[in-house]
Amino acid sequence: MTDREIHLPVAAQSSIDGIAEITQQAESEGYVRAWMPETWGRDGVTTLTTLAERTDEIELGTSIANVFSRSPALLGQTAATLQEASDGRFRLGIGPSGPAVIEGWHGESFERPLRRTREYVEIIERVVAGEGLEYDGDIYSLSGFRLRFDPPETPPPIDVAGMGPKSVELAGRFADGWHATTFTPDGLRERLDDLRHGAELGDRSPDDVRVSLSLPCCVLDDGDRARNLAAQHLAFYVGAMGTYYRKSLARQGYEAEANEIAATWASGDQEAAIALIEDELLDDLAVAGTPEQAREQLETFTGIEGLDAVALAFPRGASASDISATVAAMAPDN
Repeated sequence: MTDREIHLPVAAQSSIDGIAEITQQAESEGYVRAWMPETWGRDGVTTLTTLAERTDEIELGTSIANVFSRSPALLGQTAATLQEASDGRFRLGIGPSGPAVIEGWHGESFERPLRRTREYVEIIERVVAGEGLEYDGDIYSLSGFRLRFDPPETPPPIDVAGMGPKSVELAGRFADGWHATTFTPDGLRERLDDLRHGAELGDRSPDDVRVSLSLPCCVLDDGDRARNLAAQHLAFYVGAMGTYYRKSLARQGYEAEANEIAATWASGDQEAAIALIEDELLDDLAVAGTPEQAREQLETFTGIEGLDAVALAFPRGASASDISATVAAMAPDN
């Protein structure tokens, strides 16, 4: 059975208290995990520490912490500490993010993202296990230290986010899980083949790599409003967040649509860009509409072989009440 999770919103939340309330609702509704993204809003570590204190059972994770703004050893320390703070409920999701955030916000050069991600996984694994950090990689050469407190009894799993074939292959070969985002059902199945290939290269079973799909979701009694919010969300990511999402859509058969959305957004006509998210594309990438419509749409994704969890991600423009309504409507028991 496919687990139900949530991706916490990074926009439209007036306080950490609001994020905690969403997480507490998800816990009470039976969701398995709450993922905290980290972009240019609240940082994931402080927020997750707060959530660990205010919840009891729901599992917590980063999706994603990028591999440029913190050193791999620091991310290892952080993962070990959050595993302690959450009483063993933490899962670390990492990935390159993209040039728009890494260069424009962090001021770092977006170089060798795949190699960097692989070295981060290898270094973090050694840190959270309490091993002496002797490492000689292409990017990092480290020596002389080990974690200065007892490592967690159960090391936190390390997941990798990726959209392209090579990044997904890397997750299959080295990580404990793969975080997928902005995929059609057919596009996800194609990348799952890359994951299986990576697992074979790593002499592992694909069943040992947990696959979680971040799925834009908005479910309201006013189905038209829900669909418009989801379309706004998708148009922003395709139009304003660099080339990653556009290239991913192109690989999935929507090249013309992705290029037109991006060009229209860049011209300054955001409303026209949103209008280009037609029903077929919206239904291929998101779950949006009335509760009855959304539950039927969700089955298209939860029936995909090899997918372990669907993490509902709320549109950027969704209000607190929109999010609460969506969490309630899509609760696992419904």
